[in-house]
Amino acid sequence: MIVLGNKPFHFKQFTVHQDRCAMKIGTDGVLLGAWASVDHFPGSVLDIGAGTGLVALMLAQRTEAPVIDALEIDEDAYEQCVENFERSPWNDRLFCYHAGWDEFVAEMDEQYDLIVSNPPFFSEDNPSDNTSRALARSDFALPLPELIEGVPAFLTETGKFALIVPFRRENEVSDLAREQGLFLQRITRIKGSPQTPYKRSLMEFGKTGNEAVKDELIIELERHRYTEAYTRLTEAFYLNM
Repeated sequence: MIVLGNKPFHFKQFTVHQDRCAMKIGTDGVLLGAWASVDHFPGSVLDIGAGTGLVALMLAQRTEAPVIDALEIDEDAYEQCVENFERSPWNDRLFCYHAGWDEFVAEMDEQYDLIVSNPPFFSEDNPSDNTSRALARSDFALPLPELIEGVPAFLTETGKFALIVPFRRENEVSDLAREQGLFLQRITRIKGSPQTPYKRSLMEFGKTGNEAVKDELIIELERHRYTEAYTRLTEAFYLNM
């Protein structure tokens, strides 16, 4: 489910402006921001490929982390992300870097207790005619191997790395992470409705090899009739939940 258009999107505790961002607010980002583990009380958070800043804002609401950094390569999206951060109740804890992941990896040496990413996942060379949208959605801008390879150096020993990917790429992501010493600790497979196949996988990794906790989440029983589990996960954010 994608929220189309350029109008600001109002959540319970913050508003996200999206008129300058190629990628609008959608269910993927909301799921990741609501699902990522915070029960280890992260003191520092990094959102890779922040877009509007939605996921970072959700984690600012969910945690007391004094450091919540974001990274965005597209200039318009970066500027909008900064504006959304500045307008939020947590503007003193949020910061966005205007850089690509490769630049960040080469130049920074910070470590984070929680790293999240809603990465691009279309691998077509020309996924759309809109250059910004193509950049935001194409693997060419941030290949999954490059994303995952860079994470371990920035993750604390007890930190978590959470991302959302297409279900069909779940095994690929697990294999790439294992090669970098990251082990699957938690996974939730997403269905739009009970009758539809799995569409997304929420995956969380750490530096220890515990047996992964596995479950599934169904979003709707029927059109606009949300499941109790999805409502419980997102009700702290959506106005009408």
